[in-house]
Amino acid sequence: MARLAFIGLGRMGYPMAGHLARVGHDVAVFNRNPARAAEWRTANAGHAVATVADVVKGAEIVFACVGDDPDIRAVALAAFPAMHGGSIYVDHTTGSASLAQELAVEAQKYGVTFIDAPVSGGEAGAQKGQLTVMCGGDTQAYEKAEPIIRAYAKMIRLLGPAGSGQKTKMVNQICIAGLVQALSEGIHFAQSAGLDPLAVIDVISKGAAQSWQMENRAPTMSEGRFDFGFAVEWMRKDLRIALAEARTNGAKLPVTALVDQFYADVEAMGGKRWDTSSLIARLAKR
Repeated sequence: MARLAFIGLGRMGYPMAGHLARVGHDVAVFNRNPARAAEWRTANAGHAVATVADVVKGAEIVFACVGDDPDIRAVALAAFPAMHGGSIYVDHTTGSASLAQELAVEAQKYGVTFIDAPVSGGEAGAQKGQLTVMCGGDTQAYEKAEPIIRAYAKMIRLLGPAGSGQKTKMVNQICIAGLVQALSEGIHFAQSAGLDPLAVIDVISKGAAQSWQMENRAPTMSEGRFDFGFAVEWMRKDLRIALAEARTNGAKLPVTALVDQFYADVEAMGGKRWDTSSLIARLAKR
């Protein structure tokens, strides 16, 4: 069992830290809202600590799951000087690849190894311990962290040097964006054509059109229910990061750019906290 620190107890971080504590690790947690940390401490075996610098002291591995690039940078730069040489910092936040590369260099100044490790699977995946984790960084550090991360992951892989995890997460979100829009249009078409959308989905989900989104979201999409965790505003953040990276590497993402604007329409409808399957709502709007 390892001595660990976890920074950020939002919808994802709270259950992830809980899985680490339940398998027996010594876990200290920090959250900007101390009430959330106290709540976690009541529900789990572990320690709630008042500052970033204090929570990382003595930790073999520090995990973070915060908000956006400014949060990632602020937390990491507060943590690195207080960490001991040879320790590992694993950032589960979805952010830019350039920041991951920057922080990997900065961490080395303190003898710390940085791994960018964004996750996919949403709040339900975090609660069930069934996340997919995409990593970039040093091989030896990854091999040390990997068995510990498995407490909440069904798939974890090192994809290359620092930034590779974030770039892989961008691919993930690019694929999801186009898929959810296509599924929205398919269900909308079925409804407009007078078909039973659930019967249609039941049939086509056994063929080449099958996907995780179809299996898990099509029934609720057809009913107009959009309360399943990964919010539109978070998806727009992720797509912004992917589109910015594409401008750097020359990739062409016309569908992704279009779907991002469709999500902007959903936000304008009051749906920034609806989950990503709510793309269908703008099609149903009369």
